[in-house]
Amino acid sequence: MTDQTRMSGLVRAATPMGTTEGYMPGFGNDFETEALPGALPQGMNSPQKVNYGLYGEQLSGTAFTAPSHQNERTWCYRIRPSVKHQGRYERIDLPYWKSAPHIPQDVTSLGQYRWDAVPHSDDSLTWLTGMRTMTTAGDVNTAAGMAAHIYLVTQSMQDEYFYSADGELLVVPQEGRLRFATELGIIDIAPQEIAIIPRGLVYRVEVIEGPARGFVCENYGQKFDLPGRGPIGANCMANRRDFKTPVAAFEDREVPSTITVKWCGQFHRSEIPQSPLDVVAWHGNYAPCKYDLKTYCPVGAILFDHPDPSIFTVLTAPSGVEGTANIDFVLFRERWMVMEDTFRPPWYHRNVMSELMGNIYGQYDAKPQGFVPGGMSLHNCMLPHGPDRDAFEKASNADLGPDKLDNTMSFMFETRFPQHLTEFAAREAPLQDDYVDCWDGLEKHFDGTPGRK
Repeated sequence: MTDQTRMSGLVRAATPMGTTEGYMPGFGNDFETEALPGALPQGMNSPQKVNYGLYGEQLSGTAFTAPSHQNERTWCYRIRPSVKHQGRYERIDLPYWKSAPHIPQDVTSLGQYRWDAVPHSDDSLTWLTGMRTMTTAGDVNTAAGMAAHIYLVTQSMQDEYFYSADGELLVVPQEGRLRFATELGIIDIAPQEIAIIPRGLVYRVEVIEGPARGFVCENYGQKFDLPGRGPIGANCMANRRDFKTPVAAFEDREVPSTITVKWCGQFHRSEIPQSPLDVVAWHGNYAPCKYDLKTYCPVGAILFDHPDPSIFTVLTAPSGVEGTANIDFVLFRERWMVMEDTFRPPWYHRNVMSELMGNIYGQYDAKPQGFVPGGMSLHNCMLPHGPDRDAFEKASNADLGPDKLDNTMSFMFETRFPQHLTEFAAREAPLQDDYVDCWDGLEKHFDGTPGRK
């Protein structure tokens, strides 16, 4: 053991930035990281001259005057300032990526909808050309609401980069593995993981294992945060230490490139002579991160009744109404069901929130048939939904011993705004036209006889 690891008789940590190589643990932390020794200024943000001839630049994710517990910014020390990573922009068209408000006059969004997995294409599709918007909600111009997308990616972005000024992206892989090479470091994600890419962060997406398919929630409003646990206390649900933020990584490549910007629902492209991923060191709390959904610790009823699905919230993006989210990201994963004398699946329901669900893998307990991996469903504001006949009959007559829901992982993007179908969702995506018929088999059991069950 060296003198560097033993001080004053104490053994010092050999991995000061965490136990996962390439990442720092925590959610909303104030991180610091440098790819070259001495690149990160100490004790100040903007020295007269930065080491290595770097430029200091601040990336602000909130207004300067946001409350301190919500204020987010990162100081970057980079080879060139961002003004050198842009030129004159020209508007381009990405016809499948839509933004709210987008309300096609000849598309009916009122109804219960379900889709099979969108099939992979024979075309070469990048992160930008492979994005397929399913629903939009709210208004991107007023920074409220969201859009739900499917991505189909077969090809890495080559010398092309992207950032969105419209919102942050919550990425939920379902097939394949992707790499997000960002200004602030590298994030690799696979199914059963998620990534959060902040508003304004420049990146490119590479295919590690393809073809890749997954879901994206584009959040126009306040950024995602962990929900308050209330009386649950300090533990369970999603724990901060399980979120991973990348360490600094940079490239110094002078090669003709393009950068595409999403702004107010429009796409603009600029040609630049070098890679913009040139941040050598950074510190701050505005950064991308990833999270392993297998580390989510669900909490539930242990005696009777089924709790509200909000108890499975992983992340929430607040709105201006306390307790009513702009978006909730909710996870339905493996868990034990032990409630006595209880109808255990999610109950029949009408909701002021609009619920879009996706299946990552396995079987969902309220819909044992039809809700396939890679598939999605939509139950809009105040539209009734619930178990189909088979799920109802099985749950109503089951022997209620302890039962583990296994081989299942689905999620929900829930928003306070109505979700409007796009033309792609209504006409090109594999819509299950008979979905609404899944409740036809439900029978009337009432006959006025007291005590009948």
